[in-house]
Amino acid sequence: MTEISVPQTTKPAPLDGRRGAPRMSLAKLAEAYALVVALLVLVGVFGLLRPEAFLSWSNISTMLGSQAVLVVLTMALIIPLTGGDFDLSVASMLTLSSMLIAVMNAQMGINIFIAMGTALVIGAVVGAINSWFILYFRIPSLIVTLGTGTFINGIVLWISGSMTISGLDQGLIDYVVVRRILGVPLAFYYALALCAALWYFFDYTTPGRRLLFVGRGREVARLSGIRVDRVRFYSLIASGVLAAAAGILYAGTIGAADPLSGLTFLLPGFAAAFLGATSISPGRFNPWGSLVAVYFLVAGITGLTILGIQTFVQNLFYGGGLVIAVALSQLVRNREAQDFT
Repeated sequence: MTEISVPQTTKPAPLDGRRGAPRMSLAKLAEAYALVVALLVLVGVFGLLRPEAFLSWSNISTMLGSQAVLVVLTMALIIPLTGGDFDLSVASMLTLSSMLIAVMNAQMGINIFIAMGTALVIGAVVGAINSWFILYFRIPSLIVTLGTGTFINGIVLWISGSMTISGLDQGLIDYVVVRRILGVPLAFYYALALCAALWYFFDYTTPGRRLLFVGRGREVARLSGIRVDRVRFYSLIASGVLAAAAGILYAGTIGAADPLSGLTFLLPGFAAAFLGATSISPGRFNPWGSLVAVYFLVAGITGLTILGIQTFVQNLFYGGGLVIAVALSQLVRNREAQDFT
């Protein structure tokens, strides 16, 4: 079975002979920051229409903090996507992580930090299981992660009794939602720090460069001496761990664990990942582009909701955004491939 193609790494920009710095044409600069400009325009339009509601600091801080979970989950997605693998189990892992914390802490009285550590370990285990089936049996990642995600959903319903579990340690809530810097919940800064860490990983570390190279072409990477399966193995484990971390943030954000609501993050995560691949570093998945994409989508949904549009707009925005984002990222990839040749 052939998997959906994903944006690959772009070729290095040509160097300016006088200074040795990469040259970027005005057209490429406009393309790289078009989504940023679109976000600013969107904020400006809704700000003009409903300034008292949309531009209020309470609304802005709420948007920044409430979407931290989606940002972290999108970061979990772009790591395997960079290597050419899809992980459809991340939303299920998020839900399992939050539910494990609730069951262990609220029902069993286990220390919140032990519960959080256990959730992260389980995330790594799920990533390893995905890797084993994908790499050992050579099954497409779409099929494997869809199956494991569905299996995890069953586990969540089993351990929760299909009920929402509340009563989490107040300390988790305090350090995710209640505590704020400049009026913005700490969760936003956690997500921002993760974006910075992944940006450094992809652009300035050898493992990150290897992952980008594997995403460009696995056979070429293998012939170049890169252990492709090992790179893919660790990328899927990292995806599972970050999905579990997103579950920790989610539990702290809502102060409880719900067996179903976490699953709704999957579509927005993919929409943000693919839309982000057209921005900042067009042609490849990148953390800053994904961050901008998350808040572009959220700003649009929030603004339309404030204007009185019904709640179905969220599905329209995320679903349409995903289709358009995949189409745009494919166009960027094809153009970069032509430029490379």
